[in-house]
Amino acid sequence: MDSSDINGYPVKPLNMHQLNHKGDLPGDFAFWIFIFAEMIAFGVLFVAYAFARAKNVELFNASQLTLSRTSGAINTLVLITSSYFVVRGVAAIKSGLNKQCAHWLTGAFLFGGIFVCIKMVEFNAKYTADITMSTNNFYMFYLSLTFFHFMHVLMGLVILGFIINKARRGGYSAQNYVGVETGASFWHMVDFLWIILFPLVYIIR
Repeated sequence: MDSSDINGYPVKPLNMHQLNHKGDLPGDFAFWIFIFAEMIAFGVLFVAYAFARAKNVELFNASQLTLSRTSGAINTLVLITSSYFVVRGVAAIKSGLNKQCAHWLTGAFLFGGIFVCIKMVEFNAKYTADITMSTNNFYMFYLSLTFFHFMHVLMGLVILGFIINKARRGGYSAQNYVGVETGASFWHMVDFLWIILFPLVYIIR
């Protein structure tokens, strides 16, 4: 009897990449540790913002009116749309469709670029108005939170760019797509954090 047979039935060789999909978390578990750490960091900042706002509601409300809710709302829709594209990209690679995966992720990348452009316009508006982190407590939190998130968006774009390039070269398959899921998980985190940040800083009064 062949060593690959058990009771006369053939046994397929174990694929190490498939093991990564037996757990509850998609993608690389080690990278999820980083994602959880980042979410905790943002959570601490969100709580600090809430406490600071509770102590000086009038100042925070007045300063909040200088923000562009329209820009924030557009960026929310932009990131949600980009996350949808990422979901479609993951679905495509699970079917072994590298080119389609690359196309969907390219769409997500472009929408991420739109987010970056809108945020740069917002940052420039505050800079030209001589508003800095030292202006008052609200702007300290606004600029630190949004810039911290902005840097995560840039990091997400770098990750997506790497995945897109690899997918175009046929670097993934229906059996090996852990890298795509890992990048997708990070991008969804970026989207999720903005969905919390936008109403917290731009809307809630």
